[in-house]
Amino acid sequence: MAITKDKKNELVADLTELLSNAKTTVYAKYQGLTVAELQELRKNAREAGVKIKVVKNRLVRVAMNQIAVYKDTDTTGLTGQLLYAVSSDDEVAPAKVLANFAKTHEALDLIGGFSDLGNALSKEEVNALAAMPSKNELIAQVVAQLLSPVTDSISGLSGGLSGIISGLEAHAN
Repeated sequence: MAITKDKKNELVADLTELLSNAKTTVYAKYQGLTVAELQELRKNAREAGVKIKVVKNRLVRVAMNQIAVYKDTDTTGLTGQLLYAVSSDDEVAPAKVLANFAKTHEALDLIGGFSDLGNALSKEEVNALAAMPSKNELIAQVVAQLLSPVTDSISGLSGGLSGIISGLEAHAN
């Protein structure tokens, strides 16, 4: 059954809004996945704050042409049945969600993506993104690095104090 023109316009408007707010968009071939597997992927994506969209590539191209950043983006990779993973919060999350799912489901094949600057990302770049720590993990690492001198100082002081106390107690006895 064909989609009506009004429905297409509505889909393009939704895609335009979604892509204009996106930090990263990653797309993959999903042919061969069952409905249950797609539902599992959507659930995993939802938990990570990622939206999964399955729409015609032509509608994605139309939406991208309505966004200034994406007007000159290479869209030659948008062929076949694709699903799109989009996040407006985290640059790494869409790639991580799809790459983690692809580890256990061979039917999902990462193809590429788009950055928020309108750059087309290759499969290798998407896999590199997936290997990076998430934003929250990076923040935790920075905080741990900032706190390490304080932690080391406290450990040193507490070790020194316990030595002094032990010496005083030994002297008193």
